[in-house]
Parts: sequence; structure tokens; C-alpha cells
Amino acid sequence: MNDNHFKFSTAVIGLPLFFVLILWIVYWIQIRFDFDFYQSGIYPRDFSGLQGVLFSPFIHENLSHLYNNSIPLLVLLAALQFFYPKQTIGVIGYGILFSGLITWIIGRENYHIGASGLIYVVVSFIFFKGIQTRYYRLVALSLSVILLYGGMIWYVFPDVDQSISWEGHLAGFITGFGLTLIYKTPEYTKPIFYEWQKPDFDPETDPFMKHFDENGNFVNTEIPEEETISAYFDSNVLVNYTIRKNNDPEEDLNVN
Repeated sequence: MNDNHFKFSTAVIGLPLFFVLILWIVYWIQIRFDFDFYQSGIYPRDFSGLQGVLFSPFIHENLSHLYNNSIPLLVLLAALQFFYPKQTIGVIGYGILFSGLITWIIGRENYHIGASGLIYVVVSFIFFKGIQTRYYRLVALSLSVILLYGGMIWYVFPDVDQSISWEGHLAGFITGFGLTLIYKTPEYTKPIFYEWQKPDFDPETDPFMKHFDENGNFVNTEIPEEETISAYFDSNVLVNYTIRKNNDPEEDLNVN
């Protein structure tokens, strides 16, 4: 598959905005009606705490917490939808589920809330999947993500900041990598511009190439009085080559 795979759609903008809007609506309800959503977060190794696997990404402690998660989600979900449109919903859904379950298993006995685990899922998925495809555009995307959010890697370690859920970050990072192994993307190839780039190209039977030897030198082959050779040197441009045999054997052939 080539670059035509990457097509802009309204979902590239609509999906991130919709998801982040839900986060802000939940936070507004929490503040407006003084609801205590914190207990709907993940509480590790407690059966009732399993509800947080689904609900915790939508719960935030304060406005700063919500804002710091909203901006990366807008950027990363837009990139995910544009470059991996068929995998986006699965990455979000399974990312929330599996990262939440891992947090529930390894987390400290406290409530874990926030969408940062999903952010780590998307960062990890985009980075590792781009490297795995070895396609130049996706590799460039991987490097761009590392430049923007590479510093996040430190927050998967417990000694950096005990006030954050490093377990959720680590769970998201592991989940993102795991999803790259589950979701197979098409084999990307560069677009074909020349006839000789096609897989079925055979220089031995090509009407133009038969007039050259293996070193690229012109060969004085037996040709009719006039022969027109057509060759595609661009996907949209057809080039015609006319070769005429001169009446005077002492003159060279003219190639136009």
C-alpha cells in the first residue's frame, strides 16, 4: 500500500475533539453537582475497583490534571486517526481495557484516575508500529512523537514522582507495544513512478532496454527502417522514442 492510504477525513479532527469533550463534560458534572467520581477509579486487587478499568480515564483530580491530559490527547488521537484509521478504535478501546487491567494488577492500593494511561498507550503504539513498518512516513511520525513526548518515559518509573500513577503509565506503555504486535498493518511501498520500478518489469523483453547492453551502452542492433518505442518514465507521462536506420551505412543511427 502506498501514500494513498493516508487520507484526511473529518474523523481526524472530530474524534479527538469528541473524546476530549467527554472528559470536560464529566469534569463539569463533577464540579457542578459536587459528585465524588474518585471512587470510580481503579482500586488495585479489589473486585469493586475493577469498575475503574472503564471509568478511570474519564475522571480527573483538578483542572490542571485535565488540561495536561487534554492537549496530548488532541494531538496524538489526531495523528493516530490519520495514519492508522483502521486501528484507531481498537487501540483506544483495548488500550483503555488492558492498561486498566494491568494497573489493577500491579498498582498501589490507592485510586488511580486520569487519561494519562491512554496517552502512554497511543505514544507507545505510534512509536513502535512506525519502527516496525519501516515505512519512511511512519518512521518520521515515530521520531516526531519521541521529540515531543520522549520525556514521558521517565514517568513509568516509581522513583520519579510518587504522587502520580506511574503504574498506569507503565501499563499504558506496555499495552501500546502489545497492540503493535496484535494489529497488523499493510505492507507500505513507495509509489511507482517508472516502468522499471514495477515488480513484473523484465529488461530482457522491454522494447527500449533491448537497445542497451548490461553496462548501459547503446548497442547497434538490427532494427527496421523505422521503429517507435514507447516507455513510461512517469506514471502519467508516456515518452515515444523513434529510431530510424540511415541509408548511408557509414553514418550512425539517430536516436531522438
